[in-house]
Amino acid sequence: MGYQEQHITYKGQPVFIKLSMPSFDRTLKQYVENEACFMFVNKGEVAVRTPEDYFKVNRQQGMLAKCLNYFFEPVKDSQSCDEGIESVGIFLYPSIVKDLFEFDFTQLNHKVDYNVKQVEVDKLLDNYRESINLLLDNPSLADESLIKAKLKEFILLVSKSTAAPSELDFLSAIFKPNEVNFKKVIQKHLYTNLSIDELASLAQMSTSSFKRKFKEVFDESPKKYINTKKIEKAVDLLQSTNDRVSDIAYDVGYDSLATFNRNFMDFVGKSPSDLRLNQNEKPLS
Repeated sequence: MGYQEQHITYKGQPVFIKLSMPSFDRTLKQYVENEACFMFVNKGEVAVRTPEDYFKVNRQQGMLAKCLNYFFEPVKDSQSCDEGIESVGIFLYPSIVKDLFEFDFTQLNHKVDYNVKQVEVDKLLDNYRESINLLLDNPSLADESLIKAKLKEFILLVSKSTAAPSELDFLSAIFKPNEVNFKKVIQKHLYTNLSIDELASLAQMSTSSFKRKFKEVFDESPKKYINTKKIEKAVDLLQSTNDRVSDIAYDVGYDSLATFNRNFMDFVGKSPSDLRLNQNEKPLS
C-alpha cells in the first residue's frame, strides 16, 4: 500500500478525507481555522497522544477532537498494522456549521469535560462510515446537497453517541476547547520520548513560551528536570524489577540505549548494569 489521499470539499474546505499509508511516524495534528474533527480507522490501529491522555483508535473505536494540537503515533508491536493504515476524517468548521443550521450556536453554553474523546463505533456510526467511504471512492456523487445532508447526519449521530442534549448543544461544546493544564501535560508525558518542541505543542504553546513557563512552574529547565525524573525512575526499576536494562531505558522514555547509559552514568556515577550488580551483591558471612 502506497500513500494515497482522497478528499471532498464543501465551500472550499475539506470535510471528508481518506488517508491510506503503509506506515507513519509520530505526526502532529495542528488545528487550522478552529476546526473540530472525528476520525474513523478502516484498517490498522493508531495511537493518539493528547495533552492529557493516550489511547488507541481502531475499527471499533473512533476519535472526536476539539480544535487543539495532538499527535498521531504508530502502535508499537501491533500486528494489526501489517497491511498499513487507512483512516477517514470528518471535519467541522464554525462557518460551515452556521451555514448548515442557520443558527448561531455560539450563544449556547453547553460544555463537556474533554478535548479529545474516544468514541465507540456503534452500528449507526459504522453504517455512516461506509456511506462516506462510498462517497470518497465516487466523488462525482458528492454534490452540495448530499454533502450538507451527510454533515447534518454526522452531527446528529455523534451528538447522540456523546449524550449531548441536542445537536446544537454538541456543536456549542465541540468548538470550545477546555484549558490545558500545564502540569498535567508534563506529568502525563514525563516518561515518553517526546522532544521539548513536541511537549510545547501538546501544551498549546510555542517552544520559547513553554520553556519560560516550565522554569516558572518547576524552577528548572525542561531538559534537566525531565532527564532527572527519567533517571530516578530508571534507578527505581533497576532496583525493584528484573527487567532488562534496554527495556527499562524504553520504559522511561529513551529510544537510544547509548543515550540512556550516558545520561545514567552522568547522573548516578555508575552504569545501570553496575548499579544492579552492586544492588544484588551480598556480603560474605
